[in-house]
Amino acid sequence: MKGYWHFTAISVAIGFLSLYFNSYWALGSLLIWLFYLYYSERLGKVTIILSLAFTLFFITYIPIIDDEAVENYPPEANQLTGRIIGNINATSEKIDFILHDNSSETKLLVFYFPDKEEYNPIENHPDIKHGATCVIHGKIELPDRSRNPGQFDYRNYLLTKGITHQIIVDSLAEVQCEGSSFLNRIFMTRKFLLKHVEKNVSKETAAWLSALVLGNDSLLNEETVELFQRWSLSHILAISGLHVGLVVAFIYFLLIKLNLFTKEKAEWIMILFLPVYALIAGGEPSVWRASTMVLIFILLSKSKLNFSGTDILSIVFILLIFFDKYIVYHVGFQLSFIVTFGIILSKKWIFTSSSSLLQVLKISFVAQMMILPLQLAYFSTFQPLSILLNVIIVPYFSFIVIPLMFLLLIFSPFSVVTSVFDAVFIQVHQQVLYFVEWIDRVLNFPWIIGPLPVLLALLYYFLFFIFMNKLQKEQLKQAFKYGFGITVLIMCFAIRPYLSPVGTITMLDIGQGDAFVMELPYRKAVIFIDAGARFTFEDMEPTDNVYKQVIKPYLYSRGISHVDALFLTHEDIDHVGSVSYMIEELNIEKIVTSNIYELSDETKLFWKKNDIELLQVERNDNLMIGDQSIHVLAPYKNNGSANENSLVLHTNLGGKDWLFTGDIGVDEEKEILRTYPNLTVDILKVAHHGSNTSTDRKFVNQLKPAYGLISVGETNSYGHPNPVVIETLQSGEVHVLRTDLDGAVQFRFKNGDGSFYKFLP
Repeated sequence: MKGYWHFTAISVAIGFLSLYFNSYWALGSLLIWLFYLYYSERLGKVTIILSLAFTLFFITYIPIIDDEAVENYPPEANQLTGRIIGNINATSEKIDFILHDNSSETKLLVFYFPDKEEYNPIENHPDIKHGATCVIHGKIELPDRSRNPGQFDYRNYLLTKGITHQIIVDSLAEVQCEGSSFLNRIFMTRKFLLKHVEKNVSKETAAWLSALVLGNDSLLNEETVELFQRWSLSHILAISGLHVGLVVAFIYFLLIKLNLFTKEKAEWIMILFLPVYALIAGGEPSVWRASTMVLIFILLSKSKLNFSGTDILSIVFILLIFFDKYIVYHVGFQLSFIVTFGIILSKKWIFTSSSSLLQVLKISFVAQMMILPLQLAYFSTFQPLSILLNVIIVPYFSFIVIPLMFLLLIFSPFSVVTSVFDAVFIQVHQQVLYFVEWIDRVLNFPWIIGPLPVLLALLYYFLFFIFMNKLQKEQLKQAFKYGFGITVLIMCFAIRPYLSPVGTITMLDIGQGDAFVMELPYRKAVIFIDAGARFTFEDMEPTDNVYKQVIKPYLYSRGISHVDALFLTHEDIDHVGSVSYMIEELNIEKIVTSNIYELSDETKLFWKKNDIELLQVERNDNLMIGDQSIHVLAPYKNNGSANENSLVLHTNLGGKDWLFTGDIGVDEEKEILRTYPNLTVDILKVAHHGSNTSTDRKFVNQLKPAYGLISVGETNSYGHPNPVVIETLQSGEVHVLRTDLDGAVQFRFKNGDGSFYKFLP
C-alpha cells in the first residue's frame, strides 16, 4: 500500500459524495475507475480491496444530514441531564456549550445571553466546565432553518456537528453541574492563555495573537474578517501546518540544543505534546490535520518507515473521519485537505523554480485553483486577483506576523519587551491592512457566479489535475489545452443565466417586510421591488441583517451583481431599509420611486455618487426595463402618509398579470377600481402584509386573482395577516402563499407558462 494510500482516500471521498448527493452514478464511476486501474496493472489487489472496504465502511459510518428527519422534544420537556462536551465559549454577549443528553443520546447546544449589567457571569459558575454532568432547565427547541434560497442554514450547520436541538436558559442558575474531565485542564489552560494575552498586550495585538496562536478569532474586527474572506485570505486566520511547524521546531530546538533531553525522548515529548497543542489552539480541523501529520511523520521516522507526503495526508484524512464522523462536513476540514493535497501533488512543479517569489506565486496559484469549487459552493463568489494578493500577504504573515505572535506570547510576562514588540507590530500591521483595504477599494472585481453543480466541480478537478500533470512533465502545449478547457468550463457556467429561457419572480422571506426579485429570461434584466430591513428600537435605524443574511446570499447564489431597476414603493424601513447596503456592494443602474416619495438631499447625493439614475414616476407612466413593460397605477395624488402613497405596479410576466400594491389602504384600492374598472390580475401582492387596513372584499372580487402573496414575519407582533383578510381571500377562491408559513416563494416560468414553488416543505 505504500505510495497508494491516496487512492483509498479519494475512494472514501467519492463514496461520501455519492451518498451525500444521492448519486449512484458516482459510486458506479468509482468502481469502474478502480477496476480499470486494476486491469491496467496500475493498482494491486490489496489496494483495490482496502479502497472498497474503507469506502463501504465509511458510507455506512458517516451520517447523512436530513433536517426533516429530526424529531422535536415533547412540548412539556424542559429539563435535561447530560454531560458537557467540547469547549465552553464565553463572551460578553453570550455563553454556549454542547451538552450530550443522557436519555436520548443526542447533542444539544445550550445558550445563555447575559444582561448588559452582568460582568463575566461564567466566573460565578465555576462548576460549568468540560466533562461536568449537568441538570439543565430551559426551553428545548429546534434551531432556525434557512427560509430563503442561498441563505445560511443554521439548523443544517448544527446537524453537521451532530447537534439536533438548542436550549436557551434564562439564568445560569438553571444549569447545575458537578464533576469534570481530564481534558478540562487543557481547556482551562487555553482560557488562562486567552485572558493572559488580553491583559498583557494591546487590544488590537491581542485579537491577532488569539487568532493566530490560540485559534480564537472572535476578537478580530468583523470588517477585517470579511475583507480576508473576500480576498481568499481566510486560510491565514486558520491555524495550520505553518503554525504547528513553528511550534514543533521551536520546542524541539530548545529540548535538544539546551541538552534537556535526548533526541529519542524529545521526539516522544513532541508526540505527547501535539494533541495537547491541537486542543489549546482551538481544535479546528486544520490544526488537527497539521498536528496529526507531524505526529505520524515522527512515528514513521522512529519506525524507519518511509511514506510519501500524499500517503501521510491520506492516512490522516481517514483517521480524522474515523474519530469524528461529522468532521467531513466541516468547511475548514475540506479546504485544509484539498489545498494540502494539491500542493503536495504539485511540489515538483513548484520547486523547479529557483526564485522564492516564483515558488510562493505557484503555491498561491495551486491553492486558489484547488479551492475554487468549494469557494463558489460556500460563498458563490471568487476573486481572481486574490492569487496575486496572497503572494504578498502570505509571506508577510508566515515570516513576520505569526513568528512575532509566538514571541509575544512567550515574552508576555516581560512588559518592557512586550510593549516594544507590540508597538512595532501595530505600526507595521496597520499599514499592511491599509494596503489590503486600498486594494479592496480599487481592484475589487469579484466573479459572482453562484455554486458549481457537483458534476461540473468534478469535471473541473479532473481537468485541473491533468493540467498540473502536464505542467510537471513540461508538456506546455498540452497543459495550455487543459487550462483553456478549465477557463471555458468556468465561463460557460458564468454565462448560463444569459442562455436560459427560464425566468423567476421571488418573494424573499425577510420577516416583516417586502423584497421581490424579478429575473427575466436570458438575464435581460434583474428588477427589485422593495428591499426592506429590520430596525433597532433604540434609534429606529435599519440594520444590515436582512441584506447580509437574505438578500445578498440570494443574489450571489443566483450569480447576480447587477440590478437594472430597483422600485421603492414608499419610505418605510420594512420596504427600503436595505437599499443603502445594496448600493454599497452591488451595481444598481436606476432607482424608481413615485413623484411623491420624500427624498433627502443626502440620499440623492449618495445615489448620484454611485452613478444611480433616479426616476420619479406618476400614475399611467409606463416603463421598459429590459424588454419588460411595467405600468404605474398609483399614486395619483399625495394621500398624506407613506403607506397610502405607495407605488402600485402592474405587469405581465410568465403569462400572468401581476399587481404589486406596496402598503396601500382601502381608499387607494377603491381609487384603483374607479380608475381601472376593467382591471383583473392573476397574482396579487396583498397590501400591507395582510393588514385589515387593506384588501377590501370589493377589491378582491373585481381583480379575481388566482394567487395572493403575503410577505409577513413569522409570529410578528402586529397579528398579520389579519384573519378577516385571509377569510376575504379564501372566499374569493384566492390561493394564499405567505412567507411566514412557506418561506420564500418563487414563480418560475418559461414561454408564458409557470408554477409557484415554496422554499419550506
